Amino acid sequence: MGFRLYLPPDRFSGLKRPDLDLAADYLELKAACSRNGQSQSQDIVDALEIAADDDYPHVEGELKVRETVAADTMVRILSRKTALRGTYPYDISEQGDSVIFTAEQPDFGQAAYLVSLLLSNLRSVSQLLEYFDGYPTDPEIDMLRRHFQYIATAAVAGEIGGRAWSFGFPRPDGSGFIPKLDEIWTVLKDGSIRADDSAPNMPKDDGVDVFACREPTDGLPGFLLVAAQVATGKNWKDKTIHAHINSRFLHRWFDRLPVTRMIPYHVIPFARPDEAFRDDVDTVGNLLHRLRVPCRVMEAKDLVDSGITIEAFDQISVAADWIESFIKRVRRQ
Repeated sequence: MGFRLYLPPDRFSGLKRPDLDLAADYLELKAACSRNGQSQSQDIVDALEIAADDDYPHVEGELKVRETVAADTMVRILSRKTALRGTYPYDISEQGDSVIFTAEQPDFGQAAYLVSLLLSNLRSVSQLLEYFDGYPTDPEIDMLRRHFQYIATAAVAGEIGGRAWSFGFPRPDGSGFIPKLDEIWTVLKDGSIRADDSAPNMPKDDGVDVFACREPTDGLPGFLLVAAQVATGKNWKDKTIHAHINSRFLHRWFDRLPVTRMIPYHVIPFARPDEAFRDDVDTVGNLLHRLRVPCRVMEAKDLVDSGITIEAFDQISVAADWIESFIKRVRRQ
């Protein structure tokens, strides 16, 4: 069965805080990949029972844990639906015990969510797809990460209501590091580009994947300017540019330093637990995660429709087409 998923019991049993986001991802992936487009809270109980060892000394207590996880998972899914509004590609049954896939032809926001969901559960990050027969190929995984780079560019633009450039290597226009910085700062007009003699000889992006700004109409400094890192790996929190962008980055690549301070952002495909979020932000700066990115992408669409430039925004339609075809492919297996 192509959509066979694995829910590791050690993420739930005996823990003060069971991994409800992983359980919610399980139900979402199962609903998207099942031929009937649905999953049930009972699937959590069944999956944990199948995956667990048979030597639990207190069977009734363990069953109670599984049922509690299942019920709490549905509460978590409801919170996702509330946060994401129309960009959430699922609905919940009136009885509150079923997850229903509703994005047979995903729009940009729904595609952003589904790409994020898949990236969050690659085998290098999660165990959910460990035995998944329809697992993406290596070229498809590379493509998914590129898609998320463009999704993240749009999300940052939507976040600040302004223009954005996809600066992460490889850049969509194939440009080099210094030429791309020159292009961006020709618009920003605050500071001048010149690599210091001590700067790295062959930079890729020096940790910055997205630049975005509320473009000033008077051409003067002191405006909303964001530098963002896009991270899709398990070690995403180690890639903070919090202390880098207004110090080393400027000293390496600018002759006349900008006086406009860059705001650090991190964009990730993961859904983060509420109790961890404060430390996340304290570590990486402002954080766009899976429960924020899709809405911001739809806001970016409105910006593009109004004439604001967001680099590679047109590629999100490619991501939407791919995720639609991927789900159809898995359902046929």
